[in-house]
Amino acid sequence: MNTRRHFLQHLVGLTGLASTSYSFGQSIIENTAKLNKEEKGVILIWLGGGPPTIDMWDLKPGTKEGGPHVPINTRGDFQISEFLPQLAKLGEDFSLIRNMSTREADHMRGTYYLHTGFKPNPTVSHPSLGSVVSYELSKKKKDLDIPPFFSIGAASINAGFLGSAYNPFVVSPDGKINNLGQVINNDRLDMLSIIEKNFIQSGRGDIPLDHKKLYEKTIKLNLSPQMRALEFRREPLDIQNAYGNTAFGRSALIARRLIQQGVPFVEVGFGGWDLHQDTHNTLSTKLPELDKVVSTLMIDLKRLDMWDNTAIIMMGEFGRTPRINQNAGRDHWASAWSAFVSGGLFKGGRAIGATTNDGKMIDGLSYTAEDLMATTISALGINLETTYTSKRGRPMKIANGGQVIKDIL
Repeated sequence: MNTRRHFLQHLVGLTGLASTSYSFGQSIIENTAKLNKEEKGVILIWLGGGPPTIDMWDLKPGTKEGGPHVPINTRGDFQISEFLPQLAKLGEDFSLIRNMSTREADHMRGTYYLHTGFKPNPTVSHPSLGSVVSYELSKKKKDLDIPPFFSIGAASINAGFLGSAYNPFVVSPDGKINNLGQVINNDRLDMLSIIEKNFIQSGRGDIPLDHKKLYEKTIKLNLSPQMRALEFRREPLDIQNAYGNTAFGRSALIARRLIQQGVPFVEVGFGGWDLHQDTHNTLSTKLPELDKVVSTLMIDLKRLDMWDNTAIIMMGEFGRTPRINQNAGRDHWASAWSAFVSGGLFKGGRAIGATTNDGKMIDGLSYTAEDLMATTISALGINLETTYTSKRGRPMKIANGGQVIKDIL
C-alpha cells in the first residue's frame, strides 16, 4: 500500500504525531518525466566534520570510552544510540559497516579519500564517487536536462579528470542556485557560442570544451521544467512537515525529488560534527534531527516505490576517538569507525564487522574507502573492471580497485 496514508501512518508510529487529519493528495514533480523504475540513484548524506560513530552506531556501554549514552535495540541485529529511536524501528532497512578503517585523520585529506577512494596526490585530481556514478549512469539518461550530480547545502569533491561537466552542481538547502534565474538573452548566448567555438578550435586543451558543456547544462536547467525538482514547496505541506523545517530536512526532501526526477547522484551536506568538546550534550540535540530526517526519507522512498533502486550512504570523513578528552569531547579517529548504508540496493538489518571492546581498533577484517566505493558502484550495476585514463595518460581503475563488501549486496 504505497500511498500517502501509509506513509503518514508510518510517521505516526515513529514520531508520535498527534493527528492524521491530512489532505491526501499526490506527491508530484509537476510537468516532468516520471521516474523510470529501472533507473538507479544514490543519496550520500555527508556528515562533515567526522561524526562520533562510537556514540551513534557502535556504542561501548559500561566502559570508560563509552560515554553516558545508552544503546537501544533495533529491528536489525544490532543496537544504536537512544537518540535514534525512529531509525531503530527501521533497523531491518539499513546496515552498519562497523569495521571501516581509513587512516586519514585530517579533514581535507579524509574528505578527499572518502569521496574518491584515492589518497590525495598533487599530480592528479581523482573523480569523486558522485562524479563517477553520474558519468556512468547519465549515459542512459538522454532526457535528463539538468546536471546528473547535485550537492545540496555544501560543496563536494569535483570530477577531476572526468571533466567539469560531472562536477557537483551546488544548490542551497532552499533549492536556490547562485546567478541562476536571470533572463536568458539569446543574442548574448549566440555571441558566447561563437567565442567558445573559436577557443575550442584553437586547441587550448579541455577547459573550453568542459566550460561549454557545463554552460549548456546550466542553460537547460534554467529553461527546463525539470528544475522544479528543486522547488520543495511544491510538495504537500504534510510532506514538508514530515521532513522538518530545517536546512537538513529541506535538503533531504530536495534530494528525494531530484532522484525522483532521474538524477543519478545527490549529496546532502549535514555538517557540525567536529565535536572536540561537549560531544554528548551536542549529540542529544543533533541526533534527533538526524533521526527524524533520515527515517522520513527512508519511508518516503518506499511510499513512492523508489526504494528498490536507491542507495543511501551516510558517513563523514572519519570517526572520533574512543578516549574522551579534557573538554568532554572526542578528537579525530580514522582507525576504526562505522558507516551507515540503506536503500533497496543494499541488504538491511545487519552489522558488518566489529571493533575491539574499547573501540580503538578493528576486530578482524577491516574495510576501506575503496571498498565502500566499489560496493556502491557494484550495486548500481557499473562494471568494476572499468578503467579511466587521467590527463597524464595514467590508467586509473574505478574505485581504485576496491573489494566489494559482499555481506550487504
